[in-house]
Amino acid sequence: MKKILITGAGGFIGSHLTECCVKQGGKVKAFIHYNSKNNRGWLEHSKYTKDIEFIAGDVRDFDAVSDAVKGCDTVFHLAALIGIPYSYKSPLAYIKTNVEGTYNILQATKDSKVKNVIVTSTSETYGTAQYVPIDEKHPAVAQSPYAASKVGADQLALSYYRSFDLPVKIVRPFNTYGPRQSARAIIPAIIVQILNGAKEIQLGNLKPTRDFTYVEDTVRGFLAVAKSKTTLGKAINIGMRSEISIENLAALITELIGKDVVIKTDKQRVRKQTSEVERLVCDNTSLCQTTDWKPLYDLKKGLKETIRFIEKNLNQYKADIYNV
Repeated sequence: MKKILITGAGGFIGSHLTECCVKQGGKVKAFIHYNSKNNRGWLEHSKYTKDIEFIAGDVRDFDAVSDAVKGCDTVFHLAALIGIPYSYKSPLAYIKTNVEGTYNILQATKDSKVKNVIVTSTSETYGTAQYVPIDEKHPAVAQSPYAASKVGADQLALSYYRSFDLPVKIVRPFNTYGPRQSARAIIPAIIVQILNGAKEIQLGNLKPTRDFTYVEDTVRGFLAVAKSKTTLGKAINIGMRSEISIENLAALITELIGKDVVIKTDKQRVRKQTSEVERLVCDNTSLCQTTDWKPLYDLKKGLKETIRFIEKNLNQYKADIYNV
C-alpha cells in the first residue's frame, strides 16, 4: 500500500485511518466532501496535514471519484451517510450516497486497475441477531433504510469481485466508538450530556445490546484486512465478541465520570419496534484467523480515552440538541 485513497477521510473513522496510513509511510489522498469553506473535517488541524493530499469532491460524482483513484494501488471507501434516524426521513439520500457512491468507487477502481479495494460495511446489515455470536454467514436483514443501503452496497461490491475480478474486500465493523465521534452516537451522546451538567440524560431504547470496538482497534482491523491476501472477495467482521446493554453502558460511563444522573426516555430517540436492532455480538474468528489482529483496548480503557477527549473539546458539542 504505497499510494492510498481514503474516501470519507474527514470523518470519525476515516480521519483516524488517514493519520494511521500516513504514520506507516503511505502516500495518502484524502477525499473530503466538498464545501465552500474547504473544511477538512477532523483532519482540519491534524499534525499530518502537510503529508496528506486533499481532494474535495462528492462520492456521488463519478468524474470526481474517477480522477481521485488514478495512480492509487489501494482505496479505502468509507464515505457514507450513516445516521439511522435521518435514513427514515430521506431514504433516497442514502441510496444515492451509499449505493450509487459505492458503484462509483467500484467502477472507477475497475477502470484504473486498482489492486486493493476495501469497502466499509456495518453490523446493522445483520439486523437483530438470529444467533450469537454473529459470523459473516448470518443472514442480512435490513431493519432501516440505512441498513438496506449498506446491504445493497455490499452485494454490489461482491458482484464486482465475482464478475470482473475486482480485488474487493469488505470490512464490517460493529459499533465503533472513540475520539471524534459525532454526538448522534450513543457513547458521546451520554458523555456530552453528563459533562454538561445534566442531572437527567435523554436516551432512547435501553435494552438493546451492542458490541463496542475502540476506534484504534477498528482502524487496525481495516489495515489488517487490507494487507491480507486471504480476505479477497469476503466480508470480515471487526468487533470484540462481547456485548453490553445501553442501560449498563450508561451506568458504566456514569461511574467512570463520577456523576449521579437519572435516565429518561426521549420518544424521538426511540426506534420503531420492528426497526430496532435488539442484539449485536460479533464473531471475530475470521478476522483473527486471516490476519494478526488483536484488540488493544477493552471497553473501560476505551471509554476513559473517549471521556478525556470530549472533556477537552466539549465546546464543539451541542448537548441540548438531539443529533440525527
